[in-house]
Amino acid sequence: METANEILPGIAIVDLGLYLEKKQALIIADLHLGYEEMLNKQGIFIPRLNFRDIKKRLKSMLEETQPKSVIINGDLKHEFGEISKQEWREVLAMLDFIQERTEQIVLIKGNHDTILGPLARRKGLSILDELYITEYAALILHGHKLSQSEEFKKAKTLIIAHEHAAIGLREGQRVELYKCFLKGKYGEKNLIVMPSMNAVAIGSDVLSEKLLSPFLQQDLSDFECWVVEDKVYYFGKLRGVI
Repeated sequence: METANEILPGIAIVDLGLYLEKKQALIIADLHLGYEEMLNKQGIFIPRLNFRDIKKRLKSMLEETQPKSVIINGDLKHEFGEISKQEWREVLAMLDFIQERTEQIVLIKGNHDTILGPLARRKGLSILDELYITEYAALILHGHKLSQSEEFKKAKTLIIAHEHAAIGLREGQRVELYKCFLKGKYGEKNLIVMPSMNAVAIGSDVLSEKLLSPFLQQDLSDFECWVVEDKVYYFGKLRGVI
């Protein structure tokens, strides 16, 4: 596959995912299946399109990369304290869809995955807090909390999600929000921040909104930015976008 959108050597942006060439692995994050049912409970009624749109987008990503494994970096489902009917149906269907197209699924626990266990067990999957990739000295973790593991200490690169990274670009009086990847530093380590796969909400504007991840409680002006729209666009450092 082409690697014109490499964010680090051997790690390429493929739409809203990251492809690890040496591992033939595709990383995606923050699907938040069941999101519409949560909104419905709050009296906000929207078409239930998240599953359909993610599946369509993911199908293209899988066809392009032909990965041996798919790593879901947290928040496969949305509800915190229960498994909704929509989640039971959509999570199992999504796992079936991926299992038909790859050899392995790795589930990394996100902050919304507190009771993902019953769904994972139904498909014979385990849930990890983080995953260390030896070939890249990279640690994949959701990013909602810091890690104290030995793998974290030795990792040279961290790959996180959780923040639903996006940037608002202004044209005149209008600001349009776009999903994006960020790359910067956390201490001496490389830090890659992924956008969400959620098709309902674009994400959090890293230029103007209060950020949640403890990894991003720092000056981001030297972070590089890749915007994902009809293709991937490199925007340079955030200080040049502001």
